[in-house]
Amino acid sequence: MEVLAMLSSFYPVIATDRLRETVDFYTGLMGFEVTFEADWYVSLRRQDDLRYELAVLDHTHPTIPEGHRNKVQGLLLNFEVDDVDAEWERLVVREGLAPRLAIRSEEFGQRHFIVCDPSGVLIDVITEIPPAENYAQGFLPAT
Repeated sequence: MEVLAMLSSFYPVIATDRLRETVDFYTGLMGFEVTFEADWYVSLRRQDDLRYELAVLDHTHPTIPEGHRNKVQGLLLNFEVDDVDAEWERLVVREGLAPRLAIRSEEFGQRHFIVCDPSGVLIDVITEIPPAENYAQGFLPAT
């Protein structure tokens, strides 16, 4: 089987009925900046590292095929950070975001918590920690 040709970019697009609030969330709290804006679509990028992109789209726009114009559901975005405890303090304690999962350490090698963006997307804020021995074997060596 042949694979997709070399990628020049890859990023999620959040289909929503809360476009402005969602854009404000990612620009105000998550460090993204607007790179393109229309009344139905906004492209975002982290200016400190141009590899990180995200877009927000009005779920009713005709660019989405008929029968697929639904709001986002079941999406989880992972944000790996150096200090998850500091982000808990910033996002939950100071900014007042409601935790969907309280901060905790997991045997599989993460300390994390989960909040929600205005569109219902789960935001999993993670710092990697050493995994328990029964999970350590599951990690492949770096190539």
